[in-house]
Amino acid sequence: MEIVKDAVAGTLESSDALVRIGPSPEPGLHLTLESVVQAQFGEAIEHLARVTLAQLGITQAQIAIDDKGALECVLRARVQAAALRAAGKEPSEWSLPG
Repeated sequence: MEIVKDAVAGTLESSDALVRIGPSPEPGLHLTLESVVQAQFGEAIEHLARVTLAQLGITQAQIAIDDKGALECVLRARVQAAALRAAGKEPSEWSLPG
């Protein structure tokens, strides 16, 4: 799946995350993370984002995550929604393969 435009999902409310995804001029996933729990869970959040993007077939993008203590399921949903919006997919197409 190709990222064709900038997109956002989520909020900056407590227990949520704001995820921004856009096209990248360089190959690979370029992820920046700000989190209130970065010391404890930063690596896990980054891993979850990369795995979710890999499941969607996204190999080139710029991703910024501003986490306010979101649960894993919320983070996954925010990454997925932002990625699918950035790829120009319709809501009816919003599901992970298999």
